[in-house]
Amino acid sequence: MRTTYYLIKKTLEECSAEDIRRGEAQYVAVLTTAEWATERERFELGIDLDLDPAEIHNTKVEVNYDSLTGTFSIPDRTDLGGENRKIAFALDEKGIIFIDDSDAASSIIEAIRRSKLWRLPCLERFIYDFLEQIIHGDLRLMERYEDRLDAMEKGILAGEGGEYLKQINDVRGDIRELRVHYEQLSDLGQELEENENEFFKEENLRYFHMFTNRMARLIDVATSLRDYTMQLSDLYQSQIDLKQNRIMTLLTVVTAIFMPLTLIVGWYGMNFRYMPELDKPWGYPAVIALSVVVAVVCIVFFKKKKWL
Repeated sequence: MRTTYYLIKKTLEECSAEDIRRGEAQYVAVLTTAEWATERERFELGIDLDLDPAEIHNTKVEVNYDSLTGTFSIPDRTDLGGENRKIAFALDEKGIIFIDDSDAASSIIEAIRRSKLWRLPCLERFIYDFLEQIIHGDLRLMERYEDRLDAMEKGILAGEGGEYLKQINDVRGDIRELRVHYEQLSDLGQELEENENEFFKEENLRYFHMFTNRMARLIDVATSLRDYTMQLSDLYQSQIDLKQNRIMTLLTVVTAIFMPLTLIVGWYGMNFRYMPELDKPWGYPAVIALSVVVAVVCIVFFKKKKWL
């Protein structure tokens, strides 16, 4: 990844390090960790920021005397259980520097360059667009999760086979990951809106307010989907319990039908000489008929009780 510098004008205009030092406009810079270690004095931020990308675990911002510093830990929307994209940043009223050993920051900036043309260019608007690009398409992603959960619910109610519990848990894990990410982004937006160092113009704080409002809506959607997964887990378990109850009911009914037949077999299996109808030619058919009558009576009784 090459070092890139931009001036914030009607769009992001790529420039040189010398153009940044002239101070014609607020700037955006993208550096690697190694480049930041050698060039940070150029930006006169008044901080000693030593970064280890492996130590970036969440999205946050910290207020310093002469600057704001922070990190982004951005989940991969195509593999939420995989490795997050990690970016560090530092900013003051003159501009923002991204420290990134991957192409995550550069790809977001290129997307902004392709899609944005500003009437009132400023650092606040760029930061807003950068944050918006991070969550770009997430509402549609949430809709896909909802559609997936709806399909699972229909399958569960229809009694279809499938590893629904694992699928539900997978979705819940993804939603939990996104919800934590949204909460961290919301906290970051609120910290920027606080404007403790007065780096941002008062009239431009509305951008951060708009972003935190949008994050609140996404958090609500994620919370609703998480609750939906819990309801589906309960529904799946109740369907399993219902099937087990039906099996137990059937086994109980079968046992109840054969209990009197077992009793008859036990009687006539005894080694007694004098048994009722034992020496009669119609004794054997009579016992068979009695067994059939007992079984039919039991079945009719259970059907009337709606146990069958």
